[in-house]
This record gives sequence, C-alpha cells and structure tokens, in this order.
Amino acid sequence: MNKRGHVLNAVLLSIGLGYVLDPSGDISTFETIAEVFLPVVLGALFPDVDTAFGKHRKTLHNLPVLLIFLAHPIYHGGNLQWVWLGVLTHYILDMVGSQRGIALFYPITDTEYGFPIGVTTSSDYAEIVTVAITILELAAVGALVYVVPSHLPPAATELLGNAIGAVA
Repeated sequence: MNKRGHVLNAVLLSIGLGYVLDPSGDISTFETIAEVFLPVVLGALFPDVDTAFGKHRKTLHNLPVLLIFLAHPIYHGGNLQWVWLGVLTHYILDMVGSQRGIALFYPITDTEYGFPIGVTTSSDYAEIVTVAITILELAAVGALVYVVPSHLPPAATELLGNAIGAVA
C-alpha cells in the first residue's frame, strides 16, 4: 500500500477502535477516538521511514521493530501505547494488500512474505482493498474484545479487561 492507503487505514481503524472500545456513541466514544487517533496514525506511517534510509520493506518492516513498539507501553505507558497497532496494521496492509510483502525476519533473512491476493500500490483497487482489510482488522479487534474473553480462564479475562480498561 502507499502512504495514502496507510493513512486511510489508520483513520478508519481509529474511528472503529473508538466504537469497539466504547460503543456508547456519546462523547466518551469520541474521546476514545481522539485518544487512539494520533498514535495509530503515527504507527501506521512509521515503517515507511525506511524509504529515506536502509532497505524499504525490510529495515522497519519486521518483527523486531514491532516487538519494540509492543514493549514500549510496558515501560512507559501513556497515550503512545497504541502506536504498535498502527505499526501492526501497516504490516498487515503490506503483506495482505500488496503483491510484494515484507521481510518479517529481517535482518536474519531478506525473504519477503506476503499473500498472493494483493494488488499493486498504484492499482485502482488499492483503496477498496485497504477498506476491506480495515473492516477485517476491526472485526478481529471486536472478537478479541467481546468474543475471546468468554473462552478464556478468569485470570486471563481479567488481565485482558485491565489492558482494555486502561484506555477505554
């Protein structure tokens, strides 16, 4: 996907995430959207910084980089805890939505992984694919928040609830 596609994904994801975390539809939903909006958009744009240095879709498009963003909230908390989600959705778009894929295990290997169903970044269908993937991402988040906890042990459900409650 191109930068426009990543921004579109991040904006739609932020709005949807606000409603998933706070489905009331009142002012608190919009506060949640505002809280997640900037970090998700920043995270969605960050991996493409490697177009200015390093190897694009390798240097910042890999699991070690994602793990750094996942670990950040553990040590620092705050509003930047949602940056990892933007980074993850960027990876998903580049793997599923485009034909090229990303080097998940870089720097160990340069092999790029992707799905054969993607489109080129300049395709007329790129935005439609982006919206479709965003809908699937929101369905996955909704399942994680509302369906999975009923199938987990009580201690795991409490841990998940605390993690979600910290931002909702």
